[in-house]
Amino acid sequence: MPLLRYAINVTLDGCIHHEAGITEEELHRYWSETIARADALLFGRVTYQMMEVAWRLPPSGATPEWMADWMVPFAHTIDAAKKYVVSTTLDHVDWNAELVRGDLGPAVERIKQQSVNGVFLGGVTLPLAIAELGLIDEYEFVVHPRIAGHGPTLLAGLSKYVDLQLVGQREFGSGAVALRYVPK
Repeated sequence: MPLLRYAINVTLDGCIHHEAGITEEELHRYWSETIARADALLFGRVTYQMMEVAWRLPPSGATPEWMADWMVPFAHTIDAAKKYVVSTTLDHVDWNAELVRGDLGPAVERIKQQSVNGVFLGGVTLPLAIAELGLIDEYEFVVHPRIAGHGPTLLAGLSKYVDLQLVGQREFGSGAVALRYVPK
């Protein structure tokens, strides 16, 4: 069965706020390549809306003034990606997205079964719920050399330990390190 991989940036003190990490070209290139290998992205409502505001390209294809040239490949990659959005409050989604409703466990299993190359899970609240169900096959944390001292933390509130085995790592020029783990 294809993998469901929870992938996220995290500071040394566990903060996963989207503005807490280091923004630089090599990491954007890494995430572009990583996302491009997946069949789809799985987000909760908050993460979906945040990503859409930041990365959805207008029909003209023009990029926003704030976007550096080296961010454009990431914008194109995430803009084109298939997305699944878990929400009880949204009536509809677009941006290459499909709304996911109903019992979370069977819905996630169905999404995984439809995938060939795997699905990437992002966000804060939804990954916690899916980790509680034991449905995450791989965890990828890009640890940034920064202490945030505040903000949401990685899987805060998880009710049980999840023991992991390191299966891959990569160092970046910024000092960030990508760590890939699978549950033992």
